[in-house]
Amino acid sequence: MMHEADAGAGPQQWSVACLCAEWCGVCRNYRAVFEQVAQQHPTTTFRWIDVEDAADAATDLEVESFPTVLIRHGAEVRFFGPLPPHAATLSQLLRSLRVGAAEQVVAAGTGG
Repeated sequence: MMHEADAGAGPQQWSVACLCAEWCGVCRNYRAVFEQVAQQHPTTTFRWIDVEDAADAATDLEVESFPTVLIRHGAEVRFFGPLPPHAATLSQLLRSLRVGAAEQVVAAGTGG
């Protein structure tokens, strides 16, 4: 089950968007993997975006390779770029970004 992006997302909500194209075989194969990762991270919003179906929305984004992943924490872009199409790679990236965000909050709270 996919989570819809921006549906009630709070200011500190994590969201992951995969920008792909239906004609791309790698993307078609990656979709099931992406959905599997989405189920493993129920507090994160996941969205699959076909760049040709959403051409107007994707015009500001420079997608050079597929699949391209966009990870945001609230309004802040934490990652944008191509990603190897493996579940472990996406999960590990998401976990490391969350740890980094938590460390920034702790450092800010301690003045360091």
